[in-house]
Amino acid sequence: MELRVDRERCLSAGMCALTAPGVFDQDAEDGRVLLLDAAPEPGPRRAAAREAAEVCPSGAVTVVEGP
Repeated sequence: MELRVDRERCLSAGMCALTAPGVFDQDAEDGRVLLLDAAPEPGPRRAAAREAAEVCPSGAVTVVEGP
C-alpha cells in the first residue's frame, strides 16, 4: 500500500492528521496536508491511514494498492 496526497486539492480540514497522526500532518503555513509516511506498515497505523483517506472531504488522500 502506498499513500499519495494532492496538496492542491486539500481543503485544510485536518481530518487526515486527526485520524492518522504520524502518517499525516498539516503545514504550519497553509494548513494543507503533509504526508509523513507514504507506506505505513501493516497494523493500526495502516488502518488509520485508510480511514483518513475515506474521511478526507476533498479526496486529497489516495490509497494505491500494490504488491
